[in-house]
This record gives sequence, C-alpha cells and structure tokens, in this order.
Amino acid sequence: MGSCAYDEMYLPLAQRVMGDMYDYAVNTLGMDLCSFHEMFIISGMSRQFEIGNPTYVAGKNGCEVAREVIHTCTDRRIDTEDVMYIDKSREYWIGWALAYYQWSCGRSFRSIEEKVPIKQIYGMYDTLHEADISLFVEILEEKCMKSLEESRLKRLRRYAGLSQKALAEKADVPLRQIQLFEQGQRDISKAQAITVLKISKALGCNVEELIGSGNDR
Repeated sequence: MGSCAYDEMYLPLAQRVMGDMYDYAVNTLGMDLCSFHEMFIISGMSRQFEIGNPTYVAGKNGCEVAREVIHTCTDRRIDTEDVMYIDKSREYWIGWALAYYQWSCGRSFRSIEEKVPIKQIYGMYDTLHEADISLFVEILEEKCMKSLEESRLKRLRRYAGLSQKALAEKADVPLRQIQLFEQGQRDISKAQAITVLKISKALGCNVEELIGSGNDR
C-alpha cells in the first residue's frame, strides 16, 4: 500500500465530501454514475483529493465539488440547491469508500478506475456497505493486484508481437495457463520457477519484469 497524501484526521471529511458529491450528482441532478465519475477524473478535481488539497478535502461540501466538476467538463450550469441526506445512498457509500481506499493505497483515481471500474464497486455495495471499511480495502486491493498481473503479462506479450497461442508454443507452456495468468485467475509470481523462466525467455524480458516488483501503480 502507498503512503498517504494527507493526515488521517482529514480523512472522514474527505470521505463525506466525496460521498455527498456522488450522491448529489446522481440522485439530485440525475447524472449517470459512470459518466460523472469520468468527469471527476478528467476535471482535475480527483487530483485535488489525491494530493490532499485542504480546499477540497475539507473546505468545500460535496455538492459544491460536484458542481465544480460539472462546470469544468460541460456547459451545464447548476442552480439546484445543496442536498445532503441523512440516509446515505449507494452512491454516497461508493464515494465514501473510494475516498478511503485512495487515501490508504496512494493510487490515483484514474489508476483505480482502470483496474476496478466504478461499476464493479457499485456491485460491491450489497455485501460490503455494512462491513468494516478494511474489508472493502482488502477486496479492492486484491482486485487491483489481479488486474496488474493481467495487464503486465498482456503488455509484455503484445510488445513481443505474440498472440497467446504463439507465446504458449514458444515457451512450451499450456495455452490455458497463459490465459489464466492474463485473466488474473492464477498468480504468475507463484507459478513454478521453470514456467516463469520459460515465459520470460519467450518474451525477451527478465523474470522481474514479468512478475513485477510489487510497486506498480
């Protein structure tokens, strides 16, 4: 896990701001969650949370940040009053939990989205919204690491100009094994050393490049 960009004392405020931001955008303004989340990332507002800018982490409410995101990305001007409900919605939980995970892991919101799209986080609500936040962090980190394994091998294979079948034949490794590694269903760093060595030689890379250093973001 990465180093935290701001003091833990501000974390509950950041979680509340992001929770209210998503809730307001979706349930008051009627925006699509995935579309708004993409706006949050490209608007630069996400970066303000990543670096712990106090203006956004603690100085604005979620409705204000949501309007700033929308104003930055569209021509739409919002005159709807601030609405922050006592009963917390699914969208509130998503923002609240995502803020905590980003703070704890140090990954950018863009990096998290590339590994675990927000629509997948949406689907985690029913089983995790009443659980301790540490369980959400554990599950999301596992998903991110599986995605890293998938993208690393796939990236190296494509760079080498090989299909999955061609790599399997060149490395003398079963095709199904290559597929499982790329899908993140099997951890290549835990495979037999000879298997990892044969794949790395076929790709023209060293073993460390293939299994990763553990510091990928």
